[in-house]
Amino acid sequence: MSVPAPRLAEAPPLDAGLTLLVIESDPGGSLSVPEMAEMSGPAGKPVRIRTARNLTEAERLLTDDVHCILLDLALPAPDRVCEPACVTAGCAGDGEAHVPEARDELDTLRQVLRLAPRHAVLALTAETDAERAAEAVRVGAQDYLFRDELDGRVLSRAIRYAVERKRADLAQHQLTESRLRAQENARLERGLLPTPLLAGSDLRFAARYRPGRSRALLGGDFYDTVRTPDGTVHAMIGDVSGHGPDEAALGVELRIAWRALTLAGLCGDELLSTLQQVLEHERADEETFATLCAVDISPDGRRAGLSLAGHPAPLLVRPGQAPRLLPQDSGGPALGLLRHARWPRRQIELGGRWSLMMYTDGLIEGRIGEGARRLGQEGIVELVTRQVKDGLSGEALLDAAVTEVRALNGGELTDDLAVLLLDRG
Repeated sequence: MSVPAPRLAEAPPLDAGLTLLVIESDPGGSLSVPEMAEMSGPAGKPVRIRTARNLTEAERLLTDDVHCILLDLALPAPDRVCEPACVTAGCAGDGEAHVPEARDELDTLRQVLRLAPRHAVLALTAETDAERAAEAVRVGAQDYLFRDELDGRVLSRAIRYAVERKRADLAQHQLTESRLRAQENARLERGLLPTPLLAGSDLRFAARYRPGRSRALLGGDFYDTVRTPDGTVHAMIGDVSGHGPDEAALGVELRIAWRALTLAGLCGDELLSTLQQVLEHERADEETFATLCAVDISPDGRRAGLSLAGHPAPLLVRPGQAPRLLPQDSGGPALGLLRHARWPRRQIELGGRWSLMMYTDGLIEGRIGEGARRLGQEGIVELVTRQVKDGLSGEALLDAAVTEVRALNGGELTDDLAVLLLDRG
C-alpha cells in the first residue's frame, strides 16, 4: 500500500486528558481487557481509546487530539501492489497484490512511523519476543510493552512517558536543525563577504562590518576593493535602504556586479548607470534604493577619482593636516531614485602619504547620549582627529572608531555599519 503524507500536527496537551489509538487486527483480542477501560490520565481524567484493525482505519482515526499510538507488532503488514519491474522472489510482475517472501517483520511499524512522525508510538508484543521489541525501539518506537504484563496502570504510565519522550525528541531535533541551519547560513554569509583583490599594490586595506539585524552576519551594507591590470585600485562602499534579508541579498548582487563591471573596465558615470539598472531589475520593491561611494586611485597612489551616489563623502587623513571630508557637493542621487540620473566623477589630490576612510551612515547616525542628537559627519571628523593625534592608524584606528561610536550610542547600533580604510605610506 502507499504511505500517506506525514501528519505534522503535534499531540495536544496532556492536561486535556489522554487519547490512545490502538492498532490491532482483533478488536476483541488481548488488548480489550477491563483494566484498559478503567485507565486514568493526568488529573484523574479517563483515557479515551480508539481502535483500528489496519493502517487504513488508523489513518482515518489519527486526528490531532491523539496523544499516542499502541501498535500490536503481531498485526500483519498489508500486501503491497507489485510493479512490473519488481524483482521480489516469486513475483510474476503482474501488478497484483502479493505478500513478499522476505517481508520485514517491522514493516508495519515503519509505516506507522511514516504515517505519524510527530506522535508517540508504543510497540506491543509477547514476552517471548523481547529481541523484536528492542528492535522496535531502535527503529523509532518510544517504548515497548509485553502483552502478558499489560494492565491499565502500566499502560497509562507508559503512554505519558512515551508522549513526553517524543516531545523531548522533537524539541531536540528542532534545536539541532536550527543550529545546523544557523551554521549553514553563517558559512553562506561569510562566503558572501568580499575578499579584496589588491595583489601588487602597496596600499594597505582594513575593514569592519556589523549588520544591524539580530543574529545575522550580512546586512544591506556592502563594500569591495579590486586592483585592475593597469595598477589602478578601485574601492567602493554602499548601503541598500531597509534592514532585512532581501536588502542583504541585493547588497551582495550590487557588490558582485560592481566587481565584474570594474574588472571589465567601467568606472564613474557609466559604471553607476549600469549598477542602477541592476538594482532596478533585482529589487523587490520599487521604493528600494542604494547609496554608493566609489573611488579609483591612480597607479602612483597620488590621485583619485571620486563618485558619489547619495552617499557620505570619505574622510581623508594626511600627516601634519587635520582630517577632512572630501567634497560632496558634486555627487549624484542614490541609485534607484531617478531613471536618467548622472554621477559626475571628481578628481582628488591625495598626496604622497594618506589614509582614506570610507563608511556607511551606520557609523554617523548613532546617537550621542540619551538625547536625539546624532554623531553626524562633523562628529566623526572630530572623533577621528582625536584618535589620530593619539597615534592610531590602520586596524587600530578602525577598532577605536567603531568602539567609541558604539559607546556614544549607549550600546549596539541599530543600523548596518561598514567602514573601509585604505592607507598609503
